[in-house]
Amino acid sequence: MRGFSVLTLLLASFLPLADAAAQQAKPHKLGDYQSWTAAVLGEGGHKVCYAFTRAIKAEGVPGRSANNVMLVVTHRPQGRDQVALQAGYTYPRNSNENGDPVQVTVGSRSFGFFTSGNSAFAREGHAAVAAFRAGSQAVARGPAPNGKGQASETFSLSGFSAAYEAISKECPAGGGGRR
Repeated sequence: MRGFSVLTLLLASFLPLADAAAQQAKPHKLGDYQSWTAAVLGEGGHKVCYAFTRAIKAEGVPGRSANNVMLVVTHRPQGRDQVALQAGYTYPRNSNENGDPVQVTVGSRSFGFFTSGNSAFAREGHAAVAAFRAGSQAVARGPAPNGKGQASETFSLSGFSAAYEAISKECPAGGGGRR
């Protein structure tokens, strides 16, 4: 009986930790800012803040919904202004062989993105973010699935600056990001 009560106490002492870990993984919305949403979640005991928008137009991939295509800017303790595009399909395996297969254009500026799986990542996140803050829309162009043709996605940048300010306030530079 004594062994049972010790085991029960041990299990009971770990339940709050498990609950805290489960809660930490859930995103918390910081706000909606026109076309963009800002949120924060816990990852490995640190805050991860991100802003995202869904495409307003997606072309070149039959059956793909623009609602499944996202542009995301993330602040992590080990890196700020991480810009990713989630395409809603898997990029061709060899798409990185000839340089940056995805180009995101904002106004007259173009940024190269490399691919991995169904995502593309900006090589120059800080520069892309600066362009997002000054622009009105971003257009991504890259290889369609199986390398057959080209896909394009259009994103509104309306509200990006406010969403970016929200994630920057929640996860300040050099703030450590501890939860």
